[in-house]
Amino acid sequence: MASRSDDELWELVPLEPGPPPAHLVEFVRGLGRADRALDVGCGDGRLTASLEARELTAADVSRVALDRAEKRLRGATLVELEVDAPLPFADGAFDLVLCAETVEHVRDLQLLLSEIRRVLAPGGDLALTTPASAPLVRPGNPLSPHLRRFTAGSLRRLLDELGFEVSSLRRRRRTLLARASR
Repeated sequence: MASRSDDELWELVPLEPGPPPAHLVEFVRGLGRADRALDVGCGDGRLTASLEARELTAADVSRVALDRAEKRLRGATLVELEVDAPLPFADGAFDLVLCAETVEHVRDLQLLLSEIRRVLAPGGDLALTTPASAPLVRPGNPLSPHLRRFTAGSLRRLLDELGFEVSSLRRRRRTLLARASR
């Protein structure tokens, strides 16, 4: 079942919002070609379209976002996810999982990252982006859909604690760009 609140947010986004930020596109294109790739939290598919994969799966909790992604991602498998539920994929099903600008919105982050680790093949790669927060930051907008904030240190600790091996973590244009393997 789709997330009504996520659908409401996507209904506010213009149908043609323009290209994704260049630094995110560059990060995704730098991942190289994958055999089987999954984009968790694909939204409208604008960034997903930069993934190179033989088999591409795009997943989101918003039906509105997936309907928009369907027009951009010809040939991809689109999957509607349930909020705070296990991912509906087999163990080790993907060589690459992209999770861009998503983890800051997720209530049960431990479940999501554990599930991503489960669906990654041994040695598979996680590519994750999230807005970067300064270590000491003032409270943000109370109406923001962001539930949490990350510094480079807190994101590294989280990934380490959940069994990922972080190979790179950098900050670019107020965004944390992380690569980790299972």
